[in-house]
Parts: sequence; C-alpha cells; structure tokens
Amino acid sequence: MENINSTLEEYFQALERLIKNRPINVPMNSKINKDTVALEAGRKRGSIKKSREVFLELIEAIDSASAKIESPQKEIENKLHKHKEQRDKYKSLYEEALNREIMYLEKINELEKMLSKKSPFSCNDENYGLNKVD
Repeated sequence: MENINSTLEEYFQALERLIKNRPINVPMNSKINKDTVALEAGRKRGSIKKSREVFLELIEAIDSASAKIESPQKEIENKLHKHKEQRDKYKSLYEEALNREIMYLEKINELEKMLSKKSPFSCNDENYGLNKVD
C-alpha cells in the first residue's frame, strides 16, 4: 500500500510541476492531461487509467487543472484573434489611403502638364475659366 501512495505522490508532484509550468521530463507549456502527468512522473504514457480506482482522485485533479489552464489560454487566443482582425482592417485602410494618394498625385501631375502646355502669350481667359471684364 505504501508503494501505491508513493507512486500517487509522484504523480501529484508531477501535476504540480506542470501547473507551475516547471516540468522536468516534458517540454515547457505542455498540455495537462493524463499522459503528460505520467511522463512527467517518469512513467509510461497511458499508465494513468480511469479503470483503476486508485487514480480517480488524480484524474479529477488533472481534469480540474487542465480546465483552469485552458480557460485563460482560450481567452488569450480570442484576444489575439481580435487584434489580428483589427490589424488587418487597419492595414487595408492604410493601403486604400496610399492608393488614393497615388491617384491624386497622378491627377495633379496630369493637370500640371496641361497647364505647362499652355503658352503664357496666348493667355485667353477661357483656358483658365475667367470671365473678361472691360
């Protein structure tokens, strides 16, 4: 019985290390589930089974820890998705503004060329939209 208690204690210690994101045997930021807890405890994958009554309390603790950690993670992912959508929206608006500016510069250039073609000596008021007053 003492062997079972020490084994369970190792599993619970492994779970605590995973919760604190300070694992020894698995990569950092690993998902918390039965397999990662088993691997972190130095056991084989699949060694924690629902069919063994000894593990029921451990499995509840694993499920609880997993749910607590995934909730903030999903919140962060949702915020990230929202910010990426905003970034894309503003990038699109920026590109539209640049295209508009280029169009205006081309139009200004075209109008300046039209004005420069007009000879200053043949300055009739019709060309400039002025009414001649005598």
